[in-house]
Amino acid sequence: MNAPIQSSADTLRSALAGLLDGLPPSQAARAVDRLIASYRGTTPTDAPILRDRADVAAYAAYRMPATFEAVRSALGALLDAAPADWLPGSHLDIGGGTGAAVWAARDVLPGTRPTTVLDWSEPALALGRELASRDAGLESSVTWKRGRIGTGDPLPGADLVTVSYVLKELTEADRAVVVDAAAGASDASGGAVVVIEPGTPDGYLRVIEARDRLIAAGFQVAAPCPHSAACPIVAGTDWCHFSARVARSSLHRRVKGGSLAYEDEKFAYVAAVRFDPERGASRIVRKPQIRKGQVLLDLCEPVPGLNRVTVTKKHGSLYRAARDAEWGDPWPPASA
Repeated sequence: MNAPIQSSADTLRSALAGLLDGLPPSQAARAVDRLIASYRGTTPTDAPILRDRADVAAYAAYRMPATFEAVRSALGALLDAAPADWLPGSHLDIGGGTGAAVWAARDVLPGTRPTTVLDWSEPALALGRELASRDAGLESSVTWKRGRIGTGDPLPGADLVTVSYVLKELTEADRAVVVDAAAGASDASGGAVVVIEPGTPDGYLRVIEARDRLIAAGFQVAAPCPHSAACPIVAGTDWCHFSARVARSSLHRRVKGGSLAYEDEKFAYVAAVRFDPERGASRIVRKPQIRKGQVLLDLCEPVPGLNRVTVTKKHGSLYRAARDAEWGDPWPPASA
């Protein structure tokens, strides 16, 4: 009997499992506490957050599973909006650290492609390289390169550029430099840039900044917005974000001090492209509310605006689709 094929998520969990072996629990706990404070704080840093092996191992155990799921969700939305025959021939991950976005791309996009992970933390790159050695496709296709944006070194061009959970660490001026560099690196007619940030009000504002700069550089928004016009949300009153379910391994539960077998990662993102996207009519921007005989959907509409619709049993197949719809899905589904 053939052994089951292991998914990228399973391979990554397996690769992460031994990271904290031999690391004193108190040292791991201190590293995780410091990383949590940095992740939740508001002050940009001017030095690498991941300074040594202990920091990197703690980060990978604490954050990689959630980052992987958020990036996987955003890349899935990009793929849904792209033409059926679209696949990036190359990938550049800016500030990619230990490589969560590379693993997510491996899971979502068929095959492998030449990939460069650019980061200024050598310990993070070293661990990323070590983790990638557990997957033959990643080991042979990914180059791990130390460097900083804005130093004058040219970025390698790529069909897909990802910038995940990076902008929070930068000043406003440096954020603009990174987004402009990402846009410049993805200058082919079939290029795409995906920016992901924490699903907080300030994370959403950073995504909107990036969205505006990408549109100004000639990109169209493929997801989550069903349009490339200004976001209809009034800053300070609400924010656009989504949720990805993260399965917790025993290591993950131990590091994060949790008891549940899962957690929900909130994230904000924009996927911008240099081709005409195939968007859904609308996007579900809040968790659907299922009531007796009806489903309430909060939608971002193609004619820019927010709208709540009520789908009832009398809508037949559309009602059944609404009951199965998830936060972040396009609406209506193509099959309804």
